[in-house]
Amino acid sequence: MNTLKRLAFLLTIFTTTLLLAACTDSTSQDAEEEENNTKESEQEEKPEESEEKEQEPSQPYEALEPSEDAKPLKEKLSEDELANMPESQRYGVDNPKRAVPAGDMLVKDAEDNTDGPLKNNRLVAFYGHPNSENMGILGEMEPEEFMKKLKEQTQAYSDADPERPAIPTIELITTAAQREPGPEGKYYRMTPEEEIEKYSKLAKENDALLLLDIQLGTDSVMNQVKLIEKYLKEPHVHLAIDTEFRVGEDQVPGEDLGQVDGEEVQEAVEYLSKIVEENNLPDKFVLLHQFTDGVLTNKDAVQPTDNVQVALNFDGWGNSTDKQTLYRKFVRDDTSQYGGFKIFYNKDEPVMNPEDVVKLDPSPAIVNYQ
Repeated sequence: MNTLKRLAFLLTIFTTTLLLAACTDSTSQDAEEEENNTKESEQEEKPEESEEKEQEPSQPYEALEPSEDAKPLKEKLSEDELANMPESQRYGVDNPKRAVPAGDMLVKDAEDNTDGPLKNNRLVAFYGHPNSENMGILGEMEPEEFMKKLKEQTQAYSDADPERPAIPTIELITTAAQREPGPEGKYYRMTPEEEIEKYSKLAKENDALLLLDIQLGTDSVMNQVKLIEKYLKEPHVHLAIDTEFRVGEDQVPGEDLGQVDGEEVQEAVEYLSKIVEENNLPDKFVLLHQFTDGVLTNKDAVQPTDNVQVALNFDGWGNSTDKQTLYRKFVRDDTSQYGGFKIFYNKDEPVMNPEDVVKLDPSPAIVNYQ
């Protein structure tokens, strides 16, 4: 009897051991399977993450690298120049101190939440219409010669301020204001599509930007933005508004001085922002031309978005000392984000050189030539 009991006891122990071993193997297999599944799942997810990164829009431009011997502004400017506005710009003010450090392009207290081209680079633009020698340098030469000269001028700015390499930019008048009603009855004429396409291609081939300038006539900002919307969906294309050419229904561009309200501009800024979002485009900018008080009203309404920068361009011509003073008035003291400065090769006295332009307070983010 005792022997039977021992046998039964030993059999019970043996059976229990087998069961425990089986459970252990099963648990190990389950754990191994779960680990393998996790690894497979991670491997499946990695390509998706990679795809997302590949889908981020790349910048469609290339800034011109400074020359090897180019020195930063802080090494070239005197103590007075680092601390104060240029003498011409400070004319008539009690406090000559800079609002922002020398070379900085954002106006005081402004922010830039975009990855747009003005954030770390300066733009150098040549302005004009391909069918007119009187409207700017763009119409004075053939595209290849034009681009060569544009790059030379751009390189001069990369060398003048190497911390902000410059990007060549074509500013093409896309709707030209007219003194006659024109085919649309709104005192503007659209630049032929083949010309726009030609300069768009020229910009792309040279890693440059294309800035489409609208001269409104009696049309609205939004109507003209929609006219060129298909081009604005291109990664390298941006928007400029010539405010002086927007006249009332009983007025004529070129005879009557026009004006644009800031709220209408802001509608275009926000519309462009949606284009960027919906088409997964690189961030863009809007440039506003202003040479006198009345042509742009309600300026406080014009504000950047998280993917569209805004710049106000002082584009008067004449005595360079007066121009610097007016840049202080219209840009340094009265705009929301960036400033631009226009230079007229044949009308300014004297024509300012890049070294003097970049000293302005704030330093212009866009310098355009006519």
